[in-house]
Amino acid sequence: MLMPKRVKYRRQHRGRMKGKALRGNKVTYGQYGLQALEPHWITSNQIEAARIAINRYLRRGGKVWVKIFPDKPVTSKPAETRMGSGKGSPEYWVAVVKPGRVMFELAGVSESVAREAFRLASHKLPIKTRFIYSEHQLSAEEIAKFSEVQADVVEQLEEEAEMAAEASEDATESTTAEASHDEEKEA
Repeated sequence: MLMPKRVKYRRQHRGRMKGKALRGNKVTYGQYGLQALEPHWITSNQIEAARIAINRYLRRGGKVWVKIFPDKPVTSKPAETRMGSGKGSPEYWVAVVKPGRVMFELAGVSESVAREAFRLASHKLPIKTRFIYSEHQLSAEEIAKFSEVQADVVEQLEEEAEMAAEASEDATESTTAEASHDEEKEA
């Protein structure tokens, strides 16, 4: 779970989310981005769930950047506690996301794969999002660098499938051999 290592003050005011994101509103590292369209607090668990959804769909291919970090503590008091007696203890951490903020970036995969990965991730988030492109074009070398992992994964999956097929053939051969051996003993 994402959270700061150390903070100067353990508790913060809630604050207000006015306006649009002035920083972090463009795709800077990758080719594609997932942009927020609404203001909201995104918890560290939601960020992690979206990241896992993207990585599972990519199957270790491409490169993912998480562009938001939960640095705001949210406090709460225990249930059935009377008002007063100070502020509650920090329960979880949130990232303050304004409209226009790019939350995730991807590179080294095709557009259709990136769209589907971001669609799955958006279901884990409590806000409306949209798919955006990078304004600058990555060089062929950079795309190849991010895609190398994906090519290796495909080869590895094919090898595993071949090994599994061979293992299942060996298992069926051994069971048929045992069955014929048992029949010979009975006769």
